[in-house]
This record gives sequence, structure tokens and C-alpha cells, in this order.
Amino acid sequence: MKPLKWWQSAVFYQVYPRSFADGNNDGIGDFKGITEKLDYLLELGIDAIWLSPHFPSPNWDCGYDISDYCGVAPEYGSLDDFKTFLREAHTRQIRVILDLVLNHTSDEHPWFIESKSSRDNPKADWYVWLDSPRPAGAGGVMAPPNNWQSCFDGDAWTYVPERDQYYYHYFMKQQPDLNWRNPEVKKAMWDAARFWLELGVDGFRLDAIGTIYEDPALTPHAVPMNLAQLRHFSETAQTPKEIKLREKYWHDMFHNQWGQPGLHELMKELRAILDEYPGDRMLVGEDDDIAYMGNGEDELNLVFNFPLMHTPATLTPAHIRKNQKERLARLKKLPKGGWACNTFGNHDSSRAYTRFGDKTHAAERARLTLATVLTLPGTPFLYNGEEIGMTDLIITDPSKLRDTMATWYHQSLINDLKVDAAEAAQRAGEMTRDKNRTPMQWSNVANGGFCAKNVEPWLPVNPNYAAGVNVKDQRNDPMSLFNYYKRLLHLRKSTPALVAGKYTPLEIQAKDYLAFTRRVESQTVLVILNFSDKRLKLDLSKSIGAAALHIIFSSAGRSRTLENPAEIHLGAFEVHIAELK
Repeated sequence: MKPLKWWQSAVFYQVYPRSFADGNNDGIGDFKGITEKLDYLLELGIDAIWLSPHFPSPNWDCGYDISDYCGVAPEYGSLDDFKTFLREAHTRQIRVILDLVLNHTSDEHPWFIESKSSRDNPKADWYVWLDSPRPAGAGGVMAPPNNWQSCFDGDAWTYVPERDQYYYHYFMKQQPDLNWRNPEVKKAMWDAARFWLELGVDGFRLDAIGTIYEDPALTPHAVPMNLAQLRHFSETAQTPKEIKLREKYWHDMFHNQWGQPGLHELMKELRAILDEYPGDRMLVGEDDDIAYMGNGEDELNLVFNFPLMHTPATLTPAHIRKNQKERLARLKKLPKGGWACNTFGNHDSSRAYTRFGDKTHAAERARLTLATVLTLPGTPFLYNGEEIGMTDLIITDPSKLRDTMATWYHQSLINDLKVDAAEAAQRAGEMTRDKNRTPMQWSNVANGGFCAKNVEPWLPVNPNYAAGVNVKDQRNDPMSLFNYYKRLLHLRKSTPALVAGKYTPLEIQAKDYLAFTRRVESQTVLVILNFSDKRLKLDLSKSIGAAALHIIFSSAGRSRTLENPAEIHLGAFEVHIAELK
């Protein structure tokens, strides 16, 4: 087997900078704080950081509306602070990839300010501008080019009097879409990527790549409702017919604004730029379409296996087996092969502890979730805070929400759909991304140790920091989730088969447990994950032979290290990893 690239053996950890570590005690995370926590990440066993956007931004979308691609938001520090962070990370052999937002800028970016000033400006064609197809109706309001919706807050078109035209935005109106058919736009964006590559960053996570191009024919969607109505319909859908219709409507509303021709050629260009630099710089796309990996070497290095985490119910062995069978088969078909990439959480999704837990066995399921992502083939991505079991925090006070998508939805529920105020606040709190972006909980003191007691954090801290969901308390508890993460991360690093081994599923009809082997030439490892609350006795001798098993990890606290494959005893929710001798 060829030697692995660094990103194939690494465990990535997403740092959400605004919520991770507040180094200057102003209630907002920053580079000083992140730099001070690098030894923590090293102790945990992290090899690489995915840093969510740190660029200057008006923060209509928490940094994904960028006003300067080559700067640092002042609340996070300076460019020198970033350089210090990058140098200190590299000193500890921790790689760093940045979030690169290609689809759009902020409406406060100098490019857009120029573009909207007139149709004759040199940057007039840097964004997607269109005339109204119909004259103004009653009240003098111009009609938008079509009925496309922004996925965040309603109409996808915003009128600008200076040009007497509409600009297009797939996301909110403060995030105008760049016109990637203009070669000057492409050059400017590639120059921004080079700026960070030359500083030494190790690659990029590409945000929302599927939205870069839209249907040039402007084909309208045929869904009989707008975005607010569709969100409300989705939340209230109950019957199988309604649920199926919900999925169809979401697809139909946006399919002309997503995944259009030209994307693969663009990804090839960007990959060629990264390949000019030493050190195996890498690209991972916020998409699950394996086609974005090209032939396996000429587009993205990785795309996320989102289907693994997007299960409507609890995580089951059958779901994981089905996902792996389909995913690995498609990766294998790439002409030069593809590498998997697994995750169970990020800043846009409900936290793994909440999503996959239940009222009685959330702690056990959290351990199973980590074991799954660390033992399946591919590169794992973790999200900050999941190592201590951070959970969603439903913020039902609308004045505390910072996610503008949620504040828009809250107002739409009240003003347009006439929903009761208390219900509207609850629904906005449940749908907002703020619930899984709350500050990191470092200790059992006010504000979870994220900032001082007399400082208001940018988002409320989940009060469960006082119930042991914090780093300091768990560090001192050998049975804590934090120490479980630490042990399993270090086990993966020291076990070649778990990093690079061939995956072979076993007992494929089993409902209660997931079993498989990972094999390299020098080692074969058996992984069994018991997803049930029952004790199990298994005979795997027909699948793996009669040679003794050497237990290298067990969440059940076993005293013995050798086991007979014909008589494997599993505890409830046990994670069992053994080497075949």
C-alpha cells in the first residue's frame, strides 16, 4: 500500500472561533484563546484543525459573509495573531485548514460596493445582476426575475435602485453571489487562496460549493409555497405522505440553484493551485457528492459522508452497514481511488450528543458514536465540545438569538403565519444553529470558564457546565467522556489497521451490534459495537477463525486481555476492539 498522506491518517477537529476560547475576556473567542488551547488539543490527540471563518465580516451569517478575504476579524485579533496561532500549531505538528467561502461575499465587501454603484463600474459584472422581467406593478414595486428563494430568508433577489436591477443571493440578502463566469472574479478568488497558502495553511474546507453556479435559464421552481411556509410545513408534517412531500418540495424548490455545470472544471483549477505548493495541501468540500473528487486525484481530496449522520432516527448497525456498503463501493470506482471522510457533527447541525442520544442512554450512545467515526475507514472530523458531551441549548428568548436565519424565521412565524408568540419563540430556538454553537465549557465556574462572570458571552453558555459537562471536571475523572475520547483517539493513532485497514463487514444481519474487521498486512483488528442495552454472547469463529483475540480496547473495563472468538461476551453498549493473533 502507498504511504498515506497526512490528511488520510489525521483526526480533524473543527474549531468554531467565536465560541472556542476567549483570550481577552470580551465574551468572544479569539486567536489568543485558540493558541492557548493548542496543548489541550495535543493532549486530546488531535492532528488537524478545521478553522471556521475568521475573516472580517459584518456577521449577518456568523462570518460566512466575508468583507475581506485576506484579513482577520478584529474581534479575533490581528493577522500577526493568526500567524502566531499557525506557527504554534505547526510546532505541535497540528495542521490547519481554513474555511474558504467561494459562492458569495458580504454586501459590505468593497467589490460589491463598487459593483452596485453603477452598471458602468469596472466590477459591474462581478456579481449576478438581472433586470426585472416585468414593469413595476401597483405601488411601483418591480417584479423579481423569478420565484427563486434564498435558503435562509425568503426571496433570492434584492433590488438596488442605483442600478435599477436585482442581484441574486442563494443565502441571505447580505451575501450576494459572485459571478464565477467572470474570469476577473476567478482570478481575485484564486489570489485570496494563494495568500493563505503562502502563509502556510494546509488546505481549505470549501463552503457550499454546490451553489456556485445557477441555472442560466432561470427556470422557476414549481413548489406551491414560499420558504417560510415550507419550513413551517416541514416542522408540522406527520403522515408518511406529508413527510414524502416535504422532501420533494425541498428538492424542487432549490434544484435549479444547485449543482449546475462548470463546478468540476472549477474544482480542478483550485486543486491545481494547491498542488503547486509543498506539503500535500488538501481540499475537503461541504458536500457528500463523490463526483467532486474527480478521478481521485484531480479535484477535491475529500467530501463529507453526510448520509452517515443524516439518519432520521437513532443510529443503528443496519444504517451504518448500508452506508458503508454504498459509500465505499462508489469511492472504489474512482479511476485513481478515493478516501472516505466521516463525521457526526458540525456548526450547522444538532450536536451529536443530542442528535443520537436518548433520555436513558445518551452517555453510552455518545461513546458508540465516537467509536463508529474513529474505527470506520476514512478521515474522521470532530466538532469542538463533543469530547465533553456538550448538548444543544434551546434559546427561547428571541433577543438572545444571533443566527439571523432564526430571527427572520421567528418574525415570519409571527407576522406572516400568525403563529402564537410562545410557539414561534420555541420553534425558532429549535431550528436555529445557535443551539449547537454555544461557548465551549472549560470549567465549573460562571460562564463555564469561557469568560469572566461579569462578562456577557456572545451566546448564552449551556448551564449544564455545572453538572460536569466541562473540561476541568472531566479531565480529573478517569471514567469521563473526555478521557474516553482521549484513550480512543490515541488507540487509533497507534493501531495501523484502524487508520488504513481494509474494511470487511461481519454478521451483516445482526440488528443489535455492528461487527467488522480492519486489516493491513501487519495487523488485523476486530471491532464490535453493541448498540443495544442487552448483554450479548457471540460466536465469530466461522468469520474470523479460531485464533485468540487480544483485547486492545473495551468500554466495559475488562480485566482479561485474551478472548475466544467462539465465545465473545459483550456488555450493554460495549465498544470492543481486539487484535487477531
